[in-house]
Amino acid sequence: MGELVSSPRTGGRRTFKRAEEIIDAAAYVFARLGYHGASTQDIADRLGIRQASLYYYFRSKESALEQVCARGVEGYLAAGQAAAEASGSQADRLRAIIRAHIEPMRERPDYVRVFLTLRRFLQGDARKRVKRIERRYERVIQKVVEQGISSGEFRDDLPARDVTLALLGACNAANLWQGIVAGMTVARAQRVVSTLVVDGLCTSKRGRHS
Repeated sequence: MGELVSSPRTGGRRTFKRAEEIIDAAAYVFARLGYHGASTQDIADRLGIRQASLYYYFRSKESALEQVCARGVEGYLAAGQAAAEASGSQADRLRAIIRAHIEPMRERPDYVRVFLTLRRFLQGDARKRVKRIERRYERVIQKVVEQGISSGEFRDDLPARDVTLALLGACNAANLWQGIVAGMTVARAQRVVSTLVVDGLCTSKRGRHS
């Protein structure tokens, strides 16, 4: 996926670690300067390397943005799949998905901000590649909602697709509350979204948080 390449003159674990460092640096720069304000020179400066060295890892600024966005949504997908396969009720799984979606704002805030605010600048095949991962993640969530509706745990008057999009919209908005809403924490954002979305879906009080 994308144009991440490694130097033929290096190899093994060091190459992989260096690639991770470079994508981390790209996320840092994009999160602070925006897509149009950032340059590959800024990324190189962050790493303390020559700009030309970056071309071993990505060939353009858009390629760097694709890699950051892909890493961001792949993280959502992996965590969402794990939550969807965990034991418990469908409400428990949906709450776990919400926690997993908002938690990266604590651990990987640069990736979250870049994915949420800058992926719109991707074009052509790069946009399609990232969108495919997004759709896989959406299907994971939608399946949990559908199963909850089928079992009678969730109300059936709201289409599963609409619920999925509303949940993602709420989670994404909550991620952007950090640093904007006074006193907002990751845990508080998780609780607010979970209460509004999951408790609003449950057909019995037993499925809701007390």
